[in-house]
Amino acid sequence: MATPLTVDGGGGLAVLASSVNKVDSPSKGRLTSSSSSEEEERSPILIFLFFHKAIRKELDALHRLAMAFASGKQTDIRPLLERYHFLRSIYKHHSNAEDEVIFPALDIRVKNVAQTYSLEHKGETNLFDHLFELLSSNAQSDDSFTRELASCTGALQTSVSQHMAKEEEQVLPLLIEKFSVEEQASLVWQFLCSIPVNMMAEFLPWLSSSVSPDEYQDLRKCLCKIVPEEKLLQQVIFTWMEGSTSNNVVKSYHDSPQFQCCVESGASTSSLHIEKINCPCECRTGKRKYLESSTDVSDTTGGHPINEILLWHNAIKKELNEIAEEARKIQLSGDFTNLSAFNERLQFVAEVCIFHSIAEDKVIFPAVDGKISFFQEHAEEESQFNEFRCLIENIQSAGAISTSADFYAELCSHADQIIETIQKHFSNEEVQVLPLARKHFSFKRQRELLYQSLCMMPLKLIERVFPWLVRLLTEDEMKNILKNMQLAAPVPDSALVTLFSGWACKARNQGSCLSSSELGCCPVKSFTDIEEDFVRPACACASGLSARERLVSAKVNNVKRLVKRNVSVPRKNSDTPDQCCTDQSCRVPGLGVNNTNLGSSSQFVAKSLRSLSFSSSAPSLNSSLFAWETDNSSFDIGCGERPIDTIFKFHKAIRKDLEYLDIESGKLGNGDEATLRQFIGRFRLLWGLYRAHSNAEDDIVFPALESKEALHNVSHSYTLDHKQEEKLFEDISRVLSELSDLHESMEKTHMDEDLAGSSMNFSAANGVNYTRNYNELATKLQGMCKSIKVTLDHHIFREELELWPLFGKHFTVEEQDKIVGRIIGTTGAEVLQSMLPWVTSALTQDEQNKLMDTWKQATKNTMFNEWLNECMKGSSESTSRTETRESNISQKGVEFQESLDQTDQMFKPGWKDIFRMNQNELESEIRKVYRDATLDPRRKAYLVQNLMTSRWIATQQKLPQATGGESSNGEDVFGRSPSYRDVEKKVFGCEHYKRNCKLRAACCGKLFACRFCHDNVSDHSMDRKATSEIMCMRCLKIQPVGPICTTPSCNELSMAKYYCNICKFFDDERTVYHCPFCNLCRLGKGLGVDFFHCMTCNCCLGIKLVNHKCLEKSLETNCPICCDFLFTSSATVRALPCGHYMHSACFQAYTCSHYTCPICSKSLGDMAVYFGMLDALLAAEQLPEEYQNRQQDILCNDCDRKGTSRFHWLYHKCGNCGSYNTRVIKGEATNTDCPMSN
Repeated sequence: MATPLTVDGGGGLAVLASSVNKVDSPSKGRLTSSSSSEEEERSPILIFLFFHKAIRKELDALHRLAMAFASGKQTDIRPLLERYHFLRSIYKHHSNAEDEVIFPALDIRVKNVAQTYSLEHKGETNLFDHLFELLSSNAQSDDSFTRELASCTGALQTSVSQHMAKEEEQVLPLLIEKFSVEEQASLVWQFLCSIPVNMMAEFLPWLSSSVSPDEYQDLRKCLCKIVPEEKLLQQVIFTWMEGSTSNNVVKSYHDSPQFQCCVESGASTSSLHIEKINCPCECRTGKRKYLESSTDVSDTTGGHPINEILLWHNAIKKELNEIAEEARKIQLSGDFTNLSAFNERLQFVAEVCIFHSIAEDKVIFPAVDGKISFFQEHAEEESQFNEFRCLIENIQSAGAISTSADFYAELCSHADQIIETIQKHFSNEEVQVLPLARKHFSFKRQRELLYQSLCMMPLKLIERVFPWLVRLLTEDEMKNILKNMQLAAPVPDSALVTLFSGWACKARNQGSCLSSSELGCCPVKSFTDIEEDFVRPACACASGLSARERLVSAKVNNVKRLVKRNVSVPRKNSDTPDQCCTDQSCRVPGLGVNNTNLGSSSQFVAKSLRSLSFSSSAPSLNSSLFAWETDNSSFDIGCGERPIDTIFKFHKAIRKDLEYLDIESGKLGNGDEATLRQFIGRFRLLWGLYRAHSNAEDDIVFPALESKEALHNVSHSYTLDHKQEEKLFEDISRVLSELSDLHESMEKTHMDEDLAGSSMNFSAANGVNYTRNYNELATKLQGMCKSIKVTLDHHIFREELELWPLFGKHFTVEEQDKIVGRIIGTTGAEVLQSMLPWVTSALTQDEQNKLMDTWKQATKNTMFNEWLNECMKGSSESTSRTETRESNISQKGVEFQESLDQTDQMFKPGWKDIFRMNQNELESEIRKVYRDATLDPRRKAYLVQNLMTSRWIATQQKLPQATGGESSNGEDVFGRSPSYRDVEKKVFGCEHYKRNCKLRAACCGKLFACRFCHDNVSDHSMDRKATSEIMCMRCLKIQPVGPICTTPSCNELSMAKYYCNICKFFDDERTVYHCPFCNLCRLGKGLGVDFFHCMTCNCCLGIKLVNHKCLEKSLETNCPICCDFLFTSSATVRALPCGHYMHSACFQAYTCSHYTCPICSKSLGDMAVYFGMLDALLAAEQLPEEYQNRQQDILCNDCDRKGTSRFHWLYHKCGNCGSYNTRVIKGEATNTDCPMSN
């Protein structure tokens, strides 16, 4: 096969023209905000869009296959299992490479971004595990298995797709912005070199088959500028990309558009057909030679190839013995200065051991005997290496303190323990496994197993492993390893074997070639001959890597990193043969990747790879999918109860409802109307409350985190989560509406059948169609509920793990109290009425008490306790009345309500009333809101959400709310006649309010249109909250207080558009809301919309006044001008800059003659212009001679500082702030020098 190879001088930076549009248009839109489109098109980092598209395509195809299996269209589950195994391997290695290369590099330049994406990778691993647990279970004959399978595949698709979408919206733009094109190419190349060789050979062909032909061209161009220009490296990569093809295809490729495209961009080709392997130590010139294949080496020469495992074991044991000896030297000398190098050496051998163990678990042992397993031994070794590494890090962090003899002894003890464990393990393997392999496998098969085991390592580790083996093994042993590798490798891997052999040759001593004499020489020679027609070879001796590779040192945050770029090194005299190659390194390119990260992630990578091992066991079927999410002990140790914990107590209630949705969605297929209505009500409530929770985080909590310099960018990922989760809720709501409509259609069809009693065949056919469609929708809904459960579970867990500890570290208790106060202060009464019972029902009694204590502490200056008591009292009364009225409900309805109460106590009060409101009534109410032109879109969404989630509020407002009964003798009641706000138009009300009812005062029993009308003609004030009866002004019927007239003739006439059951307040023309902290109704659209309640000032302020001067209970006082009580005043109140308040009308009149606050005497505004006029006036004024040298001591009311000023009868200027708002505190005699005078 021919592959594109960049020609000298070509530059190697092909433009990825329009690739983003073809791959993922939304991604391009997101990326455009961070960089220009020109830079996007040439950004190597955008190759991740190809990766993401391929993964999305496969996820979608597999979910469709699972849905077909669930609907009975597909009966064989094996293809689904096989494809998911492959996808899990692909995605696992993709995630590991990101965690090992991309995210650490990003974290150096942009803090607080990468951690949350690594946490998401762990959650996705659990999803894969749960899916394979389900696929491997014996429940496939169960009816619910197919729907559960479809749900799990949908959840996996949603989770992974959202993760990749977030990366495209946040991570990729940051990489483009913070890294140059060369650095991006270097990062992606390290990414590819971090994926195991065997997986790269499967990943790249799969990726190529997942894109369109045009995108395939863009992908090749992108790889051409990512892969170094060395032809051998490009041949390795593009051979993988093309997959296994015949030589005929290679021949035809020269004329293909792909080949021509790469040639134009500076690429060349070389043959894959390498028949004879020659040595890279020789440099020749001339034309390309095709050598005849040498005689095959007989399998009878030498020992069994499988004995090569013994060489690996010996090398590892030698290295560990040297490490142990080094540890003893450190113990004797007490010198820890070289501990970093010691740690790097340990991490390297640990990674070699880990990948060697993985190769045994996945290749050797399954082939020899599937029952043999050393999985526990491998896990124990990994744990010991990790403990050793942690000990070294502890010593390093201790620094000068680490002089204790315990450190030295423990260091040696760990080293000896690892050696003992590994020697025992190796001995058991050599006794149990190797004899079986020698007995049952031919030499060819043994070599194949060894080669497959080697390919379990990534390229950048193999580049270090071969020189390491050369150092620890004899020359003959190393030649034997290379010989077995060359014989076992398939023909398409010729370039790869050349690369491996060349790396081994680089480490040879005194120029001796490591290639077997039976093979003639190492394989790089043939590659050199093949290149000669295109580029004349240059000597490679001057470089430790490649003759065509130079390393550009880039300093990043005081850390020098290597950026690979390639240049040609022309020979001074092409006719002079190279003599230096006999004692210098072979002409095989190095990868040029940074090796400093090799050991840093080995434990995580090993755990991830080991989870793919055939011998690893899946978690128990009875275990919770997210059991690991509930264990927060790792980050909550030593933390007492904090005010901010209030936010996270909502997570417990959210988890409870998510569990309900996940379980109950599986029961919707039976078509029960009661179950469907209950499910819809529960879902609407969760949606509304979760939206309120998310908005509080986005508007208050996350900005508070971002305000700390050390926490920049920490919350952006979670804001993106909220947007994606809102979309999931909308999708579920749409499917629920379709399901409800279909159910109503089915019910209507059944009623028509009962009435008609004919057309049975047609009706039966319709019934089958309805049932099939209903079941398909129910299955789809179950998958969506599983998806949202998984998504929110992951989101909540990551918040608790990553964000929760930050509050204790960066915020004081007072700051946390302020945050909690702001959250509560933007929550309306209707939301609180639904939220409090919802949250507390999910908590233990102790947690409930702590939650309410926190809320009461945050609202200590407000009327929240009063509102809470009245709300609970009204709820209990409503519940008792509802229970009394339910005696007329059918037995079936009673049983349903009783069962509902037994299973779900969290929705009291008023949960039963939700289901008394039919769909038509609900839709009618919603239409009224949407038709109201006076409401802005946000207010409409708020009202509609409350209608959908809290039907009990609307229903209890339609019911009589007063405990008193109807007046038996109302003929003689004072005021029992209508009053009008507009007599001509017959509009009911009074001069104060428009309403259709009168209030019966509890104090005197008389009827008045409002409390102001009562107070104007009475010698006492009316307590409107004590009102229990009203009179409808249309029918003049006295009745219990409520939002509608209960007289049948009035046809449920509404008393007003707005009704408050606590304040007994009616208003038919203004926008009003009830503040639970003022416990009063106030003008406005609502808390969190255009107002918020300040817990310190105890007053509702405009949303723009978030940053204001707080004075405790500043509104609970009289107006300093008219002396009316401000807190309950119906007139508009104005906030002064000093924090005090007065009526707006009083302010207008007062400021006509004053400019200082009547309470604290501070200026009421910016008085710079007025003070400038006084300066000019005093400058022109001449004082009598006897007063010119006098001065006075003054106190400034604006800056509260004392000073002196020249004598004047009226005006004294502050020398500190320039204000004339001062007062004289002392007068003095003559002073010739007054530095602070006018």
